[in-house]
Amino acid sequence: MIAEMRPSTSTDDEENATFKILVATDIHLGYLEKDAARGNDTFVTFDEILKLAQDNEVDFLLLGGDLFHENKPSRKTLHTCLELLRKYCMGDRPIQFEILSDQSVNFGFSKFPWVNYQDDNLNISIPVFSIHGNHDDPTGADALCALDILSCAGLVNHFGRSPSVEKIDISPVLLQKGSSKIALYGLGSIPDERLHRMFVNKQVTMLRPKEDEDSWFNLFVIHQNRSKHGATNYIPEQFLDDFIDLVIWGHEHECKIAPARNERQLFYVSQPGSSVVTSLSPGEAAKKHVGLLRIKGKKMNMQKIPLQTVRPFYIEDIVLADHADIFNPDNPKVTQAIQAFCMEKVEAMLDNSERDRLDNPRQPDKPLIRLRVDYSGGFEPFNIVRFSQKFMDRIANPKDIIHFFRHREQKEKNDEINFGKLVHKPASETTTLRVEDLVKQYFQTAEKKVQLSLLTERGMGEAVQEFVDKEEKDAIEELVKFQLEKTQRFLKERHTDAEEAKIDEEVQRFRESRRKNTMEEDEEVREALNRAKAHRSQGAYNASVSSDDDLMDVATSGQRANDDSDDDDLPPSRGRGRGRARGGKGQNVTARGASRRGRGGGTGQDQMISSRTYKSAPVPTKNMSIIDAFKSSRQQPARNMPVKSYSEVIEDDDSDLEEGSFTPSSTANQRSFGASASSKRSSQSQASKGVDFESDEDDSELFKSTSRRSRR
Repeated sequence: MIAEMRPSTSTDDEENATFKILVATDIHLGYLEKDAARGNDTFVTFDEILKLAQDNEVDFLLLGGDLFHENKPSRKTLHTCLELLRKYCMGDRPIQFEILSDQSVNFGFSKFPWVNYQDDNLNISIPVFSIHGNHDDPTGADALCALDILSCAGLVNHFGRSPSVEKIDISPVLLQKGSSKIALYGLGSIPDERLHRMFVNKQVTMLRPKEDEDSWFNLFVIHQNRSKHGATNYIPEQFLDDFIDLVIWGHEHECKIAPARNERQLFYVSQPGSSVVTSLSPGEAAKKHVGLLRIKGKKMNMQKIPLQTVRPFYIEDIVLADHADIFNPDNPKVTQAIQAFCMEKVEAMLDNSERDRLDNPRQPDKPLIRLRVDYSGGFEPFNIVRFSQKFMDRIANPKDIIHFFRHREQKEKNDEINFGKLVHKPASETTTLRVEDLVKQYFQTAEKKVQLSLLTERGMGEAVQEFVDKEEKDAIEELVKFQLEKTQRFLKERHTDAEEAKIDEEVQRFRESRRKNTMEEDEEVREALNRAKAHRSQGAYNASVSSDDDLMDVATSGQRANDDSDDDDLPPSRGRGRGRARGGKGQNVTARGASRRGRGGGTGQDQMISSRTYKSAPVPTKNMSIIDAFKSSRQQPARNMPVKSYSEVIEDDDSDLEEGSFTPSSTANQRSFGASASSKRSSQSQASKGVDFESDEDDSELFKSTSRRSRR
């Protein structure tokens, strides 16, 4: 009898020590919410994602930014989001993991600086951890975003927010389930150029636990450009610290959720992509997935789960010049022939959509169709409006089915092809134009008489960007005032004479010095924007004061009019004198790991924390600062050890129904490290064993062993 129970007991032990995390990014709630056909797509898919988290009984849901499409979501969007989170994420299911880090640091910008499932007033069954993206980033005088509303409501744990733009210290959320420990790092969206410069200047630091730093699985969530859009308009993977085990990369919409190994940094990168098609480009045509991430010790497994409710999208390219046997530019009826050919292509894609939809009745009826036609070679485009009217009832995007573009002959004889000069695409299918780039381009190409002589193009571009995106109406005015005051002080300090030519020369010299000092210019722009926010807040305060004065005058006149009234006895004001003391939420951080409703799976956090020590102090206390509890990874490289064993496992499974059990690896993968970080870089072995993530073959083991490249 005992022998029969042993396998189940072993399985239960492994289950109790395994994190199950549902990973998704770029949900974009509210995208095209006013569209008759596509208005509910984001809400339906978000409902499916939360249902998957509930059905798979995950420990928590991890979101990589852009939960909302708009910085200020509509009431419908916000209401639907709150409705779905309350429906799926609240309940009596116990939370099986503990949080060991200082929550006042992880969630210090929140009014409730602790995880929502430890709040006595809430009953959370599936915690949601999320960083903000570039679509739902904090703005305004109070620097609030839509995620802060969800956090205040107790439905989302918003982390990864950096209050400083001068130096970023990323402090992890430390989680433990059984013997497995996760250091969850997060960094919300920051303008790519600024973050790129901060990485180069070594102003970004990832803090690590001093106690058993090699026993933590380091998981990093980031929302930035991964592909290169310019010299500094992206974040290279080599900028990230090499002690990281897995990076969840948001912002990029193409689904590449199978973890890819970075051979230089020796970590894996998973790009879940978006759950809704927001641009009719080839990258969006890839099938949408979310990931079920399992972590046990230093092993991980990523199971791909296809989303069933995503509207199907089909895209195809046609080059008319490649069909010389069908189309002749000199034929007067060639335009009609092209239109008939395009109609056949659209009908073929509609047939493919119908076959795919029969296999999955949960998909929407009307697909997205995109036919890109290259009409170079003497051809002319036909009337798109008339063409689209024939598919109004069958396609979700009838107005933009056809996209005409034309290649131009390249005049320069270069070895490299400049695709920017060859192909003209709409802004939705190419690199997004930024306001600051347009401002800079305008002043660089403008005539000399209208060029800037006092301000810099960079500062003006930042101010215009804030004016357009964040509705900071006083940003440009305050920047001009600030720059003018600073220039005047400079001229007074230089004791410049009243000669106009000399003043212009000094102003030009001062302007050039500011253009070279980008850090100082960033500070100027930031101070000017702070002035604008303060100016707006003061205006709102003055308006409220004046309205209060008006009300007081009305009340006074009303009192004089009622002096003859017999009703002199007014009822006393009532107050809710509830004398409950909640025990000082967030004050005793060390006691917050244990659940007050019997959660935690049998391990008491008081015992756990009492046994945890840090290198800087033998016994941690509740008043320990973050600098004492963590150390900078820049000071001591994580892999600067003589010998370190590491076992990583990653599996790519396209089936969301297949169940597996943990099987220990028969052979442990070893990595050896030298004493010098630079020598380790130069002597990396080129031989490494990878995993074919595109393979659909079934594996009997839930975790497959993969070896890391050895360093000598």
